[in-house]
Amino acid sequence: MNRTGSLYVTGNSLFHRLDGAVKLVLFMAWTVMTYMFLDLRVFVLMLIVGITLLVTAGIPFKRMAFLFWLMIIFTVLNGIFILLITPTFGTRLTGTNTPVIPLGYNTINTETLFYVLTLSAKYLTLLPITILCIFTTQPSAFASSLNRIGIPYKIAYAVSIALRYIPDLTEEFRSTLNSMQARGMGISKEDGSIMQRLRNLAAVVVPVLQSALHRIDSVTNAMELRGFGTQKRRTWYNGKDMEPMDWIFAVLGVVLLGVGIWLKVKLLKNFWYPFS
Repeated sequence: MNRTGSLYVTGNSLFHRLDGAVKLVLFMAWTVMTYMFLDLRVFVLMLIVGITLLVTAGIPFKRMAFLFWLMIIFTVLNGIFILLITPTFGTRLTGTNTPVIPLGYNTINTETLFYVLTLSAKYLTLLPITILCIFTTQPSAFASSLNRIGIPYKIAYAVSIALRYIPDLTEEFRSTLNSMQARGMGISKEDGSIMQRLRNLAAVVVPVLQSALHRIDSVTNAMELRGFGTQKRRTWYNGKDMEPMDWIFAVLGVVLLGVGIWLKVKLLKNFWYPFS
């Protein structure tokens, strides 16, 4: 967390210099592209582009390690559940059945394994662009960009505050959990049954939520005392006009989305399975 209390990491990469609204356009186009397809070839290409942009942004791995491992764990667990619950789901997509791993009650086939690989690549494709948008965008600059494209400044400011306080809440949760563990109230396997650990976790979450609500109330009162929301328009300290590079990437995002829609309609309509 930097000195502004946000997740923003200072830098001078291409993504750092882009306008916040342009990043939002690129993120939306990227997300739509990801969910349109079920083709491993598309996801591999998008992953290469996303990882390249992520590396050039120069974000330290320890800053994004939590999101990275969270996404990896979710993807692995999701794949395991699919294989265990619907071991022959791939047959519905390909029309073929190649048994490979017996489970006793059923047999996982090659088609389902390839489907899980494709689905995992689909989820991981979203990771680089998400990290880039979060860690290369100043909350205030992002809020001013949203307001400039027509989003009411109250909503834009709410987004800015949310981005600023996420790391604060994370740090407060960690501190509260450490103090509870120092008093013998933990959430690991050695600290009792599942129900006991859930009760211990609730004892941590509840005070953190109460603190967050109190902080929200304090911020709301301070903003009301300063007349926030009385005017239809407002200025922004970090506001700036879009530069030619911003317009180029905004148009590029729309064009790529159009190309993606064309590919989906004309060429890559269904699940891609190379072994059929």
